[in-house]
Formats: sequence, C-alpha cells, structure tokens
Amino acid sequence: MKLLLYEPRVQWISAVFLALIAGYLDGYGLLVLGTYVSFMSGNTTFAGLKSGQGNFQAALPSAIAVLSFVTGSFLGNLLSQSRLRYSRRLIFGVIAGLLATVAGLERHGLWNAPAAIALLSLAMGMMNPALSNVGAESVSLTFVTGTLNRIGGNLAAAAGRKPLSEGQGPGDSHLARARIDASVWSGFLVGAGLSGMAGSHFRMWALLPPCAAMIALGLFSECATPSPEKRILSSISGVHQRSVVR
Repeated sequence: MKLLLYEPRVQWISAVFLALIAGYLDGYGLLVLGTYVSFMSGNTTFAGLKSGQGNFQAALPSAIAVLSFVTGSFLGNLLSQSRLRYSRRLIFGVIAGLLATVAGLERHGLWNAPAAIALLSLAMGMMNPALSNVGAESVSLTFVTGTLNRIGGNLAAAAGRKPLSEGQGPGDSHLARARIDASVWSGFLVGAGLSGMAGSHFRMWALLPPCAAMIALGLFSECATPSPEKRILSSISGVHQRSVVR
C-alpha cells in the first residue's frame, strides 16, 4: 500500500515520524559522537566559541557537521525541486544508504568519528526538504527552534482571534496548526529519548531502526509532489468543500 505524501493527514503522520527519526539521530550523534548532527544552531555556537578560544581542533567536529548539513540541504532541495517523479523516494533511499554506511563502518571496526559526523549530518540536511509542509503549515523536521516559534505564533493568533489566511478547509485553524507543530516537536523529543535508551544498551545496532524506517519510506511512499492531474483534482475538491461550507 502506497503512502500518498501529498494528502494532509498522511503528511502530518509522516512529519511526526520523520521528526522522531531526526531526534533519534541527533541524540545518537550527541551521545556517541559528542556532536549534534541536526541541531546546527548548537554546532555554530560551539564552533564559534572554541574558535574564539583558539581551540580549532575542538571546533572542527561542529564545523564538519555544519558544512555537511548545508551540503545535504542543497542536495535534498535539488532533488525535491527536480522533475523526477519519485524524487522523495530517492531522498529517503540515499538517507538510508548513509545510515547503513555509518552502521557498517562501526560494525567492521572502521569507525571514524569525523566521517560519521559528516555522513549523518549530510543525511539530516537531506531530510528536511523531503517534507516541508503539512497542508498550509510549514514544518521543520530536523530542528525545533522554528517549530517552537510557530507554536507560539499560532497560539497568539488564536488568542487574538486573528483571521486565518489561506485556510485549507473547515478543520484548519490557528489551533490546529499549533497542534501540528506541537506533535512534530513531540516526535523529535520522543526520538531523542529512544536514542538515549538504544545508544546506552545496544549501541552497535542503534542505527538499524532509523535505517530500516527510511528504507520502508523509500519503498512504500509515493512522490510528495502530486502530478498535475492530482493537483487539479485536489484544487477542485478544495473549491467544492469551501462552497459547501459557505
């Protein structure tokens, strides 16, 4: 059964699931490598701090993570904006391959921390462009500062009864969008917690669950960008729903 990632409800579930994986991998990076692989604000601060102290060796892992994340973001956006019908499948497949590579290096005693940081940060950079919206609400899968900011903004708009621009139907509201962001944040938090448990008890196999999850997404998810025909049908359906409500 295919997962139609352009459907809002499935987008929501997928966003929470991907945020959980991102939190898991960020927790793994911090626990095992001593470096965030998706929290680039922390890495930027740390790299700047250590550079200012003249300790460039300590700043290097964070700098590698930042450069690799930007590279991954570039590649992910390049693929997601391409004309390839199954670009998201390809993104998920590449991420799975990167995770499998890191797991394989550790399994065969070829562990190299800078290489692992680079590969995991590259994977995290590619993940965010794979799913950037749930309906009309922007989502961040691999970092939570923007997510928390949107939660506060949506709650403030709901409290002030600010009209919702570009509503997506009767179920769409500022509170509904705050719930989406809160659930994505919760997914990231739960993922980090699971990483703490997995990394502490079976580190050698800790990367296998997220790797298997990305393989499953690559195999069973459809392109997140619908075909022109599906866009037209979706638009007609949306117009019909709004006319019924009125």
